[in-house]
Amino acid sequence: MPKKEESLKWACKYCTYFNWPCSVKCTLCHAPRPPQVITQEASRTANVSEDIYEAASSDRIISTDPLICSSSDNKSLSPRVAEQTEDNSKWTCACCTYENWPRSLHCVMCRASKQQSSKNGRHTECGNGNRDASSRSVSPKSPRSVSGNGRLDSKTINNDKNRALLKNHKWTCPQCTYENWPKTTKCVLCKCLKPAKIKQEELAKNTSQDNNTKRPSTSKRRSPSSSVSEATLEIQPSSQIGETIIYDIPASDDVNDNEEVLQIRNCLKDSDWLWLSACIGVVEGDTASVESYLNSGNDLSRQLTREDCLVLNRPGVFEVGHTLVHLAFKFKREELMTILLTPEVTSHHLRRVPCIACPELAADIRKQMGHTMRQRKGDWRCYFFTDQVTFVLPAEIQDFPGRAQRQVFDDILDREVQRVLEMESPVINWSEEITEQLGSRIYPLWNRSAGDCLLDSILQSSYGVFDRDNTLRRALYDSLTEGGSRFFNRYKEWESMQAETLQYSLDEDQWEQDWASILSLAGQPGTSLEQTHVFALAHILRRPVIIYGVKYVKSFRGEVLGLARFQGVYLPVLWEQTFCWKNPLVLGYTRGHFSALVAMETDNSNELGAGANVDSIDSVHVTYLPLVDYEGKLLPVHFLSAEERGSEERLLHEWLDCCVTEGGVLVAKQKLTPRPALVNQLIDDWLDRYRKLNKPK
Repeated sequence: MPKKEESLKWACKYCTYFNWPCSVKCTLCHAPRPPQVITQEASRTANVSEDIYEAASSDRIISTDPLICSSSDNKSLSPRVAEQTEDNSKWTCACCTYENWPRSLHCVMCRASKQQSSKNGRHTECGNGNRDASSRSVSPKSPRSVSGNGRLDSKTINNDKNRALLKNHKWTCPQCTYENWPKTTKCVLCKCLKPAKIKQEELAKNTSQDNNTKRPSTSKRRSPSSSVSEATLEIQPSSQIGETIIYDIPASDDVNDNEEVLQIRNCLKDSDWLWLSACIGVVEGDTASVESYLNSGNDLSRQLTREDCLVLNRPGVFEVGHTLVHLAFKFKREELMTILLTPEVTSHHLRRVPCIACPELAADIRKQMGHTMRQRKGDWRCYFFTDQVTFVLPAEIQDFPGRAQRQVFDDILDREVQRVLEMESPVINWSEEITEQLGSRIYPLWNRSAGDCLLDSILQSSYGVFDRDNTLRRALYDSLTEGGSRFFNRYKEWESMQAETLQYSLDEDQWEQDWASILSLAGQPGTSLEQTHVFALAHILRRPVIIYGVKYVKSFRGEVLGLARFQGVYLPVLWEQTFCWKNPLVLGYTRGHFSALVAMETDNSNELGAGANVDSIDSVHVTYLPLVDYEGKLLPVHFLSAEERGSEERLLHEWLDCCVTEGGVLVAKQKLTPRPALVNQLIDDWLDRYRKLNKPK
């Protein structure tokens, strides 16, 4: 009697592989789980009084015996059983022996016609029953001619020697264990790349083989029915970020029979599949596929060609000459317009930041970070962090060779943001005394170009991860909602003073509407945040936040759109001063985008242990952050009360550890704090990837 778990397995409709009940995708071909299976399991679990073994046996396929599945017996079965029996009467392909559904006119795997299979004497089998001797596995690229009695003809017998030679050279996929032919560079089933070790072994075998050994003839023109992976109906671009994007392109039987379309598919490269995925992503509103295309270094101005439109096969949606920007305008994808029309944000490089290179450790760090958050009791229920963590670039990067250092910086830094903040408007690293003599150069980390960039940059500058779980966003929304009395009073007082300088005022209804909008933005993931949210985040962090940003917001054409007000210092003035840390976090702001600004640790600073006391170590690394701009003007301090206005410099000395350099620049000290063990492991695993790349071979 089968086990309980085995009886609840569901069969994939593409490859007939039986998967475990908890699997949401097929283990073999990664196809999505059929919705009817989920519905059956939901109804099964909802009926508590029903026997689970009877429910499992009733949902299974009745039998795999061809006698039971005959047409004469179907009449005596119940309508439900007869329907299941008819759906599972599959026909076997003559070329690749794949079992297809009865309604399929072509083989799903190799596109061979159903009529060809019936002419070759293939019998329709039921369910997953045993195949006959004539339906053995044959590669579509070297089809066998099978006679009606199941014997091989003379031509096939003469090629057995060459076929056996090729079979010995097949390479096994390390991911799904499928045996692929030697010339394939990717696994036919799961698209996994051919291992480099196997390539070297085959190269050595080819050089040592006898020159008289002949390969099977491949000069024959490939028919539409003999293409396997190249003519598949799904786009599966190779993504090193960790998320595979799969799209099903609708293709009718007429298109599949069109040899021109099949030849175009066979000639497509990985960059072409990424391009088609990005086009479909714009239409469907999927940001991940567009970012994968741009991060792979592809051209943003690429246009759709006639061949692309034939492969996509959606007339009226994709037209020749359209770019991603045209599609975004056509389908009103405003969230994608921000990515496509913002050169400061879009990065045309495949990023390998630590939290993306090690997603498992990053998830553990976010989970641990959530445990370090507490909520204040009383009338002002504001969340706050219990640990103080500051992320800096590891000093080991400086020990890498020059080529490896450039690769690390290209992977983790945002060069476009650095150019804007250093060259267009000198906001960071403008003082040679601070950057060279004091060794306090700061670097902008690459960040996701989404509405969560402020929260991501906050966690990047502290824990080195993104806010993918929206932990910080939920804490921000709850703090503004449950502790809204203090935040709203300070917000109203500050905005009233700003309105007086511009000679206008607001009534109570307008104040309530603006505050409701601020709460709504804080509670919706993916939405952009404002200055009030930065002020609230400084209280959640219990430490000051310094933002170095551009003065004016410009369009992608360089036109000035308005005044940017984010640059300045945000102090947690609603807390008691003794409850907060004087160690600030630093962010950078360009047009509609925040980036974490971090320093590079020195060689002696990485000797600190996980439990070291920072205040008792004199050799701790210190980064000096200027509190004035390049013109010598004091950075604005936001959200001060009427009594605090005019005493900004005194407040900076009280809430920050300030000093004046020999050149007369007022700076704040940022001390390196001990990193948690998981953050150390994240950085070490990330650096291991570059150590392996630079090992002598």
